[in-house]
Amino acid sequence: MFESLDATLLARFQFAFTVSFHIIFPAFSIGLASYLAVLEGLWLWTKDEVYFTLFNFWKTIFALAFGMGVVSGIVMSYQFGTNWSVFSDKAGPVIGPLMGYEVLTAFFLEAGFLGVMLFGLNRVGPKLHFFATLMVAVGTLISATWILAANSWMQTPAGFSINDVGQFVPVDWWAVIFNPSFPYRLVHMVLAAYLTTAFVVGGVGAYHLLRGDAPKRARKMFSMAMWMAAIVAPIQIFAGDMHGLNTLEHQPAKVMAMEGHYQSHPDGAPLILFGIPNSAEQRVDYAIEIPKLSSLILKHDLNAPLAGLDTIPKELQPPVAIVFWSFRIMVAIGFAMLGIGLWSLWCRWRGTLGENRWLHRAAVLMGPAGFLAVLAGWVTTEVGRQPYTVYGHLLTANSVAPIDAPAVATSLIAFIVVYFLVFGAGTFYILRLMGRLPRDPMPDLAEGPLRSAGITPAAAVATKSGSHHHGY
Repeated sequence: MFESLDATLLARFQFAFTVSFHIIFPAFSIGLASYLAVLEGLWLWTKDEVYFTLFNFWKTIFALAFGMGVVSGIVMSYQFGTNWSVFSDKAGPVIGPLMGYEVLTAFFLEAGFLGVMLFGLNRVGPKLHFFATLMVAVGTLISATWILAANSWMQTPAGFSINDVGQFVPVDWWAVIFNPSFPYRLVHMVLAAYLTTAFVVGGVGAYHLLRGDAPKRARKMFSMAMWMAAIVAPIQIFAGDMHGLNTLEHQPAKVMAMEGHYQSHPDGAPLILFGIPNSAEQRVDYAIEIPKLSSLILKHDLNAPLAGLDTIPKELQPPVAIVFWSFRIMVAIGFAMLGIGLWSLWCRWRGTLGENRWLHRAAVLMGPAGFLAVLAGWVTTEVGRQPYTVYGHLLTANSVAPIDAPAVATSLIAFIVVYFLVFGAGTFYILRLMGRLPRDPMPDLAEGPLRSAGITPAAAVATKSGSHHHGY
């Protein structure tokens, strides 16, 4: 039944499906690890137990998100050997070491200190425990650095040569790692992770404020998240603009697709707000546009000429409709985040941040917005690179393994079923945890069980009361 399908398209869809599931977990855990470090640092500094309670509340959620991120990432690596073995052979000398460095420097660091962060406070003491939390946070950032270095090299390859058998061979590792788009992509992604986490934390805090639960803890969560939204959202918009200018320089076809510019504009290009891309006719139907604004944004000159997709052979053009709409979804969510941040500043100035129920409702609705923005941005980046895997050098059609469509389709169906069952259950459990009150920490296991052979309940209670918060 799958014989008539395109094996390459199915392999692309399978990788897109698995990477879409995967990216939401690192995007959350990168920001959440830093948030945990901030919470513990504030607890040690101020001795305010609210911070410690919030730390314990969010560290359990972090552990689940981290675990699901690891599992979903392992699955992706297998696809390099099954569906994309030709790409692995040709780009492996560059991509392989970068992925290996990520495991050696980042994953081992995170995994090594994760257990201490989750279970070790009463065993290693507050200061060493805080160091472990910092190491987990640093590990997530290092992990993002290596992965984005690899992806950025595929977008803007540099520092390589091609040997006699067609493999990409590194000749300058500094140029490979710090390729032209890497700094912009790294900043954009890390800020996106921080915003994603901020709106999840803000949404959970707003949810508990609306319910009237634990108002002090919920208010603290919400206030910290809104500070992050108000500060980082405008920085992210600026960073995104800089990233767009870099993309225009190195991947002009991607920007043409994002803007919907099928035709060149020698006297200033309009900004197309909305419309329906029509690749068959090479135009945007029903376009709503602002004259010359695209030239002003991209070239800082109203009359600056901008080339269109008519300068690129049709077989080398990216799928315009997908890139056009995913870009607009990402930008719209970004400005909605900015709006929530500014609204929170206004409420904070008026002293109504913890009481404005309309702001709280909006924050709950915006809780998953960061994930949607990350997915939309990822689609824009990856689909906009098509029809290449290594931009300008290796076509996607020449990267796929010699696979049959029925085999890929069968494994894709299996992935979809298993992913929705496993990760759906994990996500449901995380949402259940978020819906509960941030409670006081449970007694440490070192304090002994309340009922056990040879330990009377009275002695256990006495031990518990005598050592309550010991070492905190």
